[in-house]
Amino acid sequence: MLKEGKVNPTVSIGIIGDFDENSLSHRATIDALNHAANYLSAKMNIVWLPTPSLLTEKGQQQLEQFAGLWAAGDPYQSLEGALKGIQSARELNIAFFGT
Repeated sequence: MLKEGKVNPTVSIGIIGDFDENSLSHRATIDALNHAANYLSAKMNIVWLPTPSLLTEKGQQQLEQFAGLWAAGDPYQSLEGALKGIQSARELNIAFFGT
């Protein structure tokens, strides 16, 4: 638990996946992260990372800004991009979770 009165930094989480607002699991992923942030009295910055973008150098560089990465599960527009994002999490030593 975070200490009371302490200023909590913003935690940035990147979600590897192609967001679909009609997907119950995608909405539940956001809800779960927000629930955790609220419980910890933390600020959370959640960014969806479209899988095709992870095939580019710019997309790969973007991953470095996140404290953690979450693979949202398929279907992916680019399975290769999703796998590249997961590989980068390992190589950059970024916390990773997948559903």
